[in-house]
Amino acid sequence: MTAFATARAWSAGAALLAALSAACAQTYPVTAVQRSTAQQVAQQGIPESELAAAAPERYTVKRGDTLWGISGLYLRQPWRWPELWGMNLSSIANPHLIYPGQVLYLVRSNGYARLSTTAPDGEAGVVRLSPQTREKSLSEMALPTLPPHLVEPFLAEPLIVDADTLQRAPRIVATTDRRVLMASGDRAYVRGSAEAPLLAGGDLPRRFRIFRDAIPLKDPVTGEILGYEAKYLGNASLVEGETVVELPDGNGGQRRQATPATVDLTKAKNEIRAGDRLLPAPAQQYLNYVPHAPQGPVQAAVVSIYGDASVLYATQNQVVAINRGQRDGMEVGTVLRVISAGARIVDKTGERPEAIQLPDERNGYAMVFKVFDRVSYALITTARRGVQVGDRLQAPQAD
Repeated sequence: MTAFATARAWSAGAALLAALSAACAQTYPVTAVQRSTAQQVAQQGIPESELAAAAPERYTVKRGDTLWGISGLYLRQPWRWPELWGMNLSSIANPHLIYPGQVLYLVRSNGYARLSTTAPDGEAGVVRLSPQTREKSLSEMALPTLPPHLVEPFLAEPLIVDADTLQRAPRIVATTDRRVLMASGDRAYVRGSAEAPLLAGGDLPRRFRIFRDAIPLKDPVTGEILGYEAKYLGNASLVEGETVVELPDGNGGQRRQATPATVDLTKAKNEIRAGDRLLPAPAQQYLNYVPHAPQGPVQAAVVSIYGDASVLYATQNQVVAINRGQRDGMEVGTVLRVISAGARIVDKTGERPEAIQLPDERNGYAMVFKVFDRVSYALITTARRGVQVGDRLQAPQAD
């Protein structure tokens, strides 16, 4: 759906938002449980005690805002997304259809509060566009849940594989000029196995990701290997597939010989070299999420900090792997409380030195954005101090 914007200001009414909601429902899903919660809350709002201390009475949505950030302005716990959505259910049918320029009003009555796009005097909040004629899809203007640049790179990067997946994948064997290290823009040659050469045509993939070194991820609690994390290096595009021909083997028989496939390196996060492996790139994922608490208790732990293996602490906006995955009921959008372990120190203030354990500390929040069978990746949305391997995560209802 496309709207034409001119120099005039125009009202962002409920009918328009409802229509856009129907168009975008498949792109930005809202679960039945979240919808039910929102409908209940929409009857009267939420108790004022659940509001953030400095919740603004009037807020104009700005370019660069996120739904998580706006939720944090109004609620003490920003992961309680259905409540924020329900507070405005009557005029915003879908939480992802909030735009820059829209005005949100906080309405208080009988100890409860709700959000509205209509001012107390009845005037609708408006979306004011710059005085230029332009064509823009409103769904493209809708606010994301989190800043896209924080999450988007990781949607295509972390990969959990079994022990043999990379060993069976096509491998880079050379470049056009025989350089040892390769970068974006270089052309390279690739060979698959004899049983599975890298071919082109039909529905076969043409876009690939490049990986190296499947590193075992060990559960910090049990020591069990949960999977192998392949190190992401970059992307490649298939130009020509392998050519397989039958040649005489000198003994009256035939032997198969393959001419390597040709690929162009379209992105290089790290230096690429011969021996690195190619795996098909996944389909592009949507970038909006509906933050929510898990349905039941969760006891998880940080397995690793994604990126440089030498990094000991993760901070806000960094990614960690946790030891819970799809088989444990983990879902995209799940928000967890991060609990950092207290340090073990020697108390030298008494009559004699004594080793003691400091208490664990509530450290912040992390939101799951990518789920594998036994491992998930989560973005640290807030953290008071560094998060390290072994730190615990639990359902935020326990706060």
